[in-house]
Amino acid sequence: MLHKCLIVGLMALTTAPGWAIAQSVDSTSQRSGERAAPLDFKGRYLVSISDADMLASAYVNGRLGAREGQDTVNVVPLTGHARDFRAYETTASNSVAGPPTAVAVTPDGRYALVVETFRPRPAGNEQTQTFADLTQGNRLTVIDLSDPTRPSSAQEVVLAERPTSVSINHTGSLISVTFHPSGAGTTTPLALIPFENGRLGQPTYPAVPRIPQGDELVHAEWHPTQDVLALVNNTGAEVSFVQVMRQSTNFELQPSGNVVQVEKFPFMARFTADGRHVVVNNLFWGADVEGTWSEAPRGSVVSIRLAAGTQADGSPRHALVSRAMTGVSPEGLALSPNGRYVVTTNLERSYLPYDDDRITWFSSVSLITLDPQTGQLNHVADYPFDGILPEAAAFDASSQYLAVANYDHFDDRVQGGSIDFWRIASDPLNPQPMLVKTRYSIPATRGIHSMVLVP
Repeated sequence: MLHKCLIVGLMALTTAPGWAIAQSVDSTSQRSGERAAPLDFKGRYLVSISDADMLASAYVNGRLGAREGQDTVNVVPLTGHARDFRAYETTASNSVAGPPTAVAVTPDGRYALVVETFRPRPAGNEQTQTFADLTQGNRLTVIDLSDPTRPSSAQEVVLAERPTSVSINHTGSLISVTFHPSGAGTTTPLALIPFENGRLGQPTYPAVPRIPQGDELVHAEWHPTQDVLALVNNTGAEVSFVQVMRQSTNFELQPSGNVVQVEKFPFMARFTADGRHVVVNNLFWGADVEGTWSEAPRGSVVSIRLAAGTQADGSPRHALVSRAMTGVSPEGLALSPNGRYVVTTNLERSYLPYDDDRITWFSSVSLITLDPQTGQLNHVADYPFDGILPEAAAFDASSQYLAVANYDHFDDRVQGGSIDFWRIASDPLNPQPMLVKTRYSIPATRGIHSMVLVP
């Protein structure tokens, strides 16, 4: 009798007008295929580069593994829905063996600049080739992006050996390139190259104050509105600032304010859009770490406020104002355009060989909030995901979505890497931000490692 009452009740409910309308709308929506969680990634295009020469595990065992294609520049026009995004490629030599700052784009979005840290692997028996077989690179390549669906090489210039990062100033007229101290061809770790009408000029190698001989200047980043460079001294765990002064066809670097001590193994610097703060990621790698990086502890980010005060000599006093913990080996660093979010892409131990018991079968992304006025950092959470060696990320122009470069997949049947899309979300009743990985992903040549947004 009870069962019969339930059945009658359900029949009555399903014949109620409101239920019928709701059922009809829901069925139509599902059939149309139009329902989807929000993902409106704003910007003109994403530019990334892929190093096809090595498996991620070559960092540990030295074995490059089978090659997958050629080194590429990948351009993703951001038109339409993310489900329709795709990468358009052209070849350009580059290497993952350095910070994920090997590509930069001019402020007008017309050209990309790519440095070659190591040359492409030699022809021969791929099964026996090792990381030691790679030779140091020495090229800076200009990529024409005027048609983002047909990127093409426009110019190459020869530099000193083993360039590690490239950055371009706010007017798009001057490029900086840093060099690993083991490279040959210069006694200074920095080159400045004029760039006019889409053409590179003659590189100059100015003396760099406060970077001792042999220390690694791993990254030089331009201020968003001034000809000022933030210099990341990896060896000394310091960040310093220089004013770039043009002297006819030469350049002089003048110290600007004090040197700021950061944390162990800083890797790259990013200015906030207003130029008030610099954020630096610290990997905690070193000779005193097992395998240099294989057993590193959790990393960090720190924030520096520029010109927080004035020193006795009248020069600006820069101040270390905050720090936050990240996942393990936070190689990638991205700041949102609105200055409120910081993300690090953490390698964890995803890049270890499959037979290494220390491997983590995941990587992660750390979300950190940034107070644009004070520079205070607050670690929200780490978000593990199924991926290998994610070295870079880029926010969209709305600061609500994130693209993450995934170097490779744990499933070897899936060739190539990918650009995966995330969104910042929150519970309307609990507005704490969080990151959500979406199902949208773009295939890319294996080895994707540096990425920037063209807004």
